[in-house]
Amino acid sequence: MRGEPSCPKCGGRIRAPGLFADSWECDAHGAVQPLQPVIPPSVEALGVVVNRARVPVWMPWPLPVGWLYTGVAHAGDDRGGGRATAVACSGPAPLGGVGELLLIAEELGVGLGARYAGIEGPDPGPRIRIDRPPHAKLLAAGRPTPLWQVEGTPDDRAVFAGEALGLWLWAIVWPEQSGLLLYDELVLTDLRDAGTEVELLPCGALSPRLLS
Repeated sequence: MRGEPSCPKCGGRIRAPGLFADSWECDAHGAVQPLQPVIPPSVEALGVVVNRARVPVWMPWPLPVGWLYTGVAHAGDDRGGGRATAVACSGPAPLGGVGELLLIAEELGVGLGARYAGIEGPDPGPRIRIDRPPHAKLLAAGRPTPLWQVEGTPDDRAVFAGEALGLWLWAIVWPEQSGLLLYDELVLTDLRDAGTEVELLPCGALSPRLLS
């Protein structure tokens, strides 16, 4: 069964638009962008999200050696399109074992990145100190993109956030030591602009991080 949309901020049940409201509503957070049910990773499912997205769908491209695409999530409805996307990848961690990476692009206030980061949201706010030098740099859609480490996150992960193409970009890695991945200027591609080579994307099992 496909399941029902949920709140991107807390995962709780939401009410569909109706006679008295023209937006999806969460009892705790009011009007929200509906988080659509996560389905097993495939190139076809990824293509559906890419075609609906109004924000970037970030993917390390090419993937680091030994890494696999392990799922995608998005928030938004058919009327407004995807207003937040989260792409999961996993593979050999820099210090051994398995590393996992979530890349989230979202509009202000959606709250999906903060939820996966394990913090109160909806946005990084004062948890990042942009008055200080960035902790990491990515190349996102060909543009140098600084990221700052987000303070106050759970100890099992490293969380970085910044701005790319005028929207929030979150990079969340497990375990915390896998944050070393982001010190090597990871190259990100917006899959909305990618070519047919995406059809060769190696897929793994669905990441449990997307379901947390």
